[in-house]
Amino acid sequence: MPFPEFITDFPEIDVPFPDDVVKTAVVQSDAGLVAFFTFLKDMELPPHAHGAQWGTVVEGEIEFTIGGETRIYRPGDSYDIPAGVEHGARISAGTRVIDVFEEAGRYALKA
Repeated sequence: MPFPEFITDFPEIDVPFPDDVVKTAVVQSDAGLVAFFTFLKDMELPPHAHGAQWGTVVEGEIEFTIGGETRIYRPGDSYDIPAGVEHGARISAGTRVIDVFEEAGRYALKA
């Protein structure tokens, strides 16, 4: 089931992936950023690190490597990535996740 229209109507963020690969919708405040991601194609997220992140898989599957440990996450699974811990992922087409970032400015809003 896709995210409801009132969520997909939230502003998009500028991510380093084409619009035909991932769709975004976010709620941003001074305290953090909540992002709704819909992956339209299989993709690989290269290893990187930033402030703390928590997320949950709504639909689909992610093979996440967090701090050197690889695990498959499916609907209902959540992940917690501490600040500064390197992580990367292989994300299947059709996957939807909700990610919460401690950094309010982690991604810029699209103009």
